[in-house]
Amino acid sequence: MENKHHNIPGHVAVIMDGNGRWAKKRGLDRTSGHIEGVSAVRRVIDAAVKSGVRVVTLYTFSEENWNRPPEEVNALMDLLLRTVRKEVPDLVEKRIRLRVIGDLSRIPEAPRLAMEEALRETETEEARLTLVLALNYSSQTEIVHAFNALRQEGGTSEVTAEDVTRHLYAPDLPFPDLLIRTGGELRISNFLLWQLAYSELYFTDTFWPDFGEEDFRKALDDYASRQRRYGRTGDQVEDSGED
Repeated sequence: MENKHHNIPGHVAVIMDGNGRWAKKRGLDRTSGHIEGVSAVRRVIDAAVKSGVRVVTLYTFSEENWNRPPEEVNALMDLLLRTVRKEVPDLVEKRIRLRVIGDLSRIPEAPRLAMEEALRETETEEARLTLVLALNYSSQTEIVHAFNALRQEGGTSEVTAEDVTRHLYAPDLPFPDLLIRTGGELRISNFLLWQLAYSELYFTDTFWPDFGEEDFRKALDDYASRQRRYGRTGDQVEDSGED
């Protein structure tokens, strides 16, 4: 896939929404939507590699998702286990490095161990793409974690934004340039609240299982057409030499 613009986001974050509604529309159970959603993940990973995106972060399972019916949660954990085991060889072949943000301690043992093994197997210094899974993730919890870490460090100096960033789950990763949310909802849902401060937001009505390479390209094209101002006026951006 070749994007017609040269302004490619380095980091794309995705809220993968609409699996359940996709399944309901077809008279299927919600688990069928989640299973079909895995195919969309594959398509987006391939599209991201082709386009030159370097980091993709997927909102895989939130802390709030534990409140779903137990049978759905169990199905999601089983799907996570099977998907990780199946996809790792392909990730290694394509030089895609897997990372995780969130608290893995609550994840059942089998998928947790499979995920930890996948992190080791895909670790490389020559990754074409870093794929970050937000798993048992809450942005508010992440920010509280950062402040507690700063508190434990002690000292009397004033806390800066850089201090907080340094104690996030993955402080070495660049903040997202673009957030994509599928499924027609217009909210952030406790996802990367600190990191999304100046990200461009893109919402689409397309349910996640239907989201494909063409949809991803449209999101990148929309991003490329925007002028990122970071709180400045248009004149200030023009004066700074930015396109």
